[in-house]
Amino acid sequence: MNSPAPHVRVIASPQSWVEGEAVRQLEAAARLPGMRSAVGLPDLHPGKGAPVGAAFASEGLFYPFLVGNDIGCGMGLWQLDLPARKAKPERWAARLDLDGPWEGNTDAMLAEMGVKPCGFEAALGTVGGGNHFAEVQRVDAVHDAETFTSLGLATDRLLLLVHSGSRGLGEAILRAHVDRHGTGSLAEDSDEARLYLSRHDHAMAWARANRATIAGRMMQGIAAAGRRVLDICHNSVTPKQYEGHTCWLHRKGAAPSDQGPVVIPGSRGSLSYLVLPLGDGAGNAHSLAHGAGRKWTRTSARERMRERFTPEALTRTSFKSHVICEDRDLLFEEAPPAYKAIDRVVQDLVDAGLVRVVATLAPVLTYKTRTRRE
Repeated sequence: MNSPAPHVRVIASPQSWVEGEAVRQLEAAARLPGMRSAVGLPDLHPGKGAPVGAAFASEGLFYPFLVGNDIGCGMGLWQLDLPARKAKPERWAARLDLDGPWEGNTDAMLAEMGVKPCGFEAALGTVGGGNHFAEVQRVDAVHDAETFTSLGLATDRLLLLVHSGSRGLGEAILRAHVDRHGTGSLAEDSDEARLYLSRHDHAMAWARANRATIAGRMMQGIAAAGRRVLDICHNSVTPKQYEGHTCWLHRKGAAPSDQGPVVIPGSRGSLSYLVLPLGDGAGNAHSLAHGAGRKWTRTSARERMRERFTPEALTRTSFKSHVICEDRDLLFEEAPPAYKAIDRVVQDLVDAGLVRVVATLAPVLTYKTRTRRE
């Protein structure tokens, strides 16, 4: 396929922490056949073979390995009926447990959301490992009252942010592709491409149902009800008109800028940002940062944090919020210093004219895992 040289862009200020390895991975992906554009967002960091915090546009073919194994992973935000003044994080932390299988009717839940069962239903309603979480939040400050109000939000109500994906389903889909094609592409008009896309779309829908189930379990655990405000995916490949061409837009840890407001979370010890996307999407591949982005590898974070903190110290934050994470390795790996400064990440997006901040949200209670792994 004869195509022009791909456009490579990193949207980050000189003050932002972007590893050279992440840029190298971005440039390597840009050289893949059919690639038209590769964009790194301010949370760009190295991944397994391809960077996280990036979006890629290709023509005529697409690359499942650029989406990764957690197809459909994303952020869902719910407004709760609980006033912030009635938050009981210590009491909630003592009783919340989302690690075991959900005891509800999984088939009915999936049917309600128009999703077919897939054989991984035992994981429905579970957060998973890594950087996934469910977090009760309070409104810290409102910066765009008109947009905030238009979303039906109230300053005195608690919110729930859920970050999770398709669990073992996405892993199985990627594994099936890699076993046959490695890191190779799929031609858009091939039967194998259509099969992958069908499975991909199923995982996207399953992940959305998973976030809703997690939210329901959290709300039951804290005796609250809620309304979903938004749900966006940051690991996907979708057809998109881009730079005058019909392309395949891959997002790997990149939130969409063409689907309305987005929540960009920080670490569990920092603010999250509710933002409104701006611009036509041309220069940023219709994508935004999906979070703070890692500053240290997990191994490095474990070593550094063990020298500085006790596990008990990391279950409280500067916001006086509580963290439920009984896996000590994960507690150190997910420590706030292991991540970039979310304020800087969002400011880079603001400075680039890509978002307007609607509100900042502060953590009250973050759920990671009850599973102990010393």
